[in-house]
Amino acid sequence: MTFQINKIQKILLGTIILLLIPFIAMQFTTEVNWSVLDFVVAGVLLVGTGLGIDFVLRKLKTSKYRVAIIIAIIIAFLLFWAELAVGIFGSPIAGN
Repeated sequence: MTFQINKIQKILLGTIILLLIPFIAMQFTTEVNWSVLDFVVAGVLLVGTGLGIDFVLRKLKTSKYRVAIIIAIIIAFLLFWAELAVGIFGSPIAGN
């Protein structure tokens, strides 16, 4: 009997592994201080990005469009993450 992991399970597993990094760091230092809401928001962003990339890979057949849209998704993720982290644009979502 073999156990197969589908794409959504891989995305969720990858998200959990990435979120373990700040969780473990919080156990050893006070430099990392995330709340439950921080973990939820990060999880939603990571899962959303993963699902968006999976959607593009499944629906688009032309590789240049795939690459362009995936790059746009990753840039949007990084900009949103940076805005939430340090408020680079000074928008209300960053708490400024």
